[in-house]
Amino acid sequence: MSRAEFVERGTSIVDRLTTTQVAPPWWLVVGTGVAALFLVGYGPVWRLTRNVVTIAHEGGHALFALLTGRRLNSITLHSDTSGLTVSSGKPYGLGMILTAMAGYPAPPLLGLGFAALLGAERITLMLWTAIALLVAVLIKVRNIYGLLTVFGLGAIVFAVSWFGTDTLQAGFAYLGAWFLLLAGTRPVIELQRGRRRRWNNPGGTDSDADQLARLTHLPGLLWVLVFGAIAVAALVVGGGLLLADATGICIPNLSVGTCPAPTG
Repeated sequence: MSRAEFVERGTSIVDRLTTTQVAPPWWLVVGTGVAALFLVGYGPVWRLTRNVVTIAHEGGHALFALLTGRRLNSITLHSDTSGLTVSSGKPYGLGMILTAMAGYPAPPLLGLGFAALLGAERITLMLWTAIALLVAVLIKVRNIYGLLTVFGLGAIVFAVSWFGTDTLQAGFAYLGAWFLLLAGTRPVIELQRGRRRRWNNPGGTDSDADQLARLTHLPGLLWVLVFGAIAVAALVVGGGLLLADATGICIPNLSVGTCPAPTG
């Protein structure tokens, strides 16, 4: 790519960040939803795609650590799709509670935010928001696997947004939003299964729900239910936003245009 082409491409992206894009056809919206369901539901693939959920999960912990005045020390991501965010501050109180609570809701709520942008036909803005968030996480990652994972995902999003056609960008953006929305519930189910295994085999690492139980003196199961409720609510609302153009159902203040009935 020549310098002139590079500048032209950059100018085009800047313009697209502040304007809306044409809504994709309904079949692409529905098709990416089905594809995302496969990425979440099929075990062998989920073991790979779950890394994306872990990035968002640890990013949620990191964000609330900063928002509550804690010192964010590091983020590590492991090949078994586990992760750890370390922050300094009081080991109790509202800041610690919010930090511990933020992990599981982060992926579905991020998916909801992306769905709101896509429902408003801001495809380019959604992709570059994802890039900015990945860069923010990358700054605090402290292990090689984590660095490679976050950088690799960011490189893919950048390549699609920079070189991809409008259709490819739309498909990738909708796939990402659908994936985060659909992936919100499975880790919560896995969380409760892991808690049951630890009851039978004590000595494992405490989950976020167990940490919250100690911090708040509320049952860990209650926190699991809270995480699940947030994930389901995000999926319902976010799915409605993504399907607005395909179904002809508008959500006030979020959907753009008249949401015409789907056509072949």
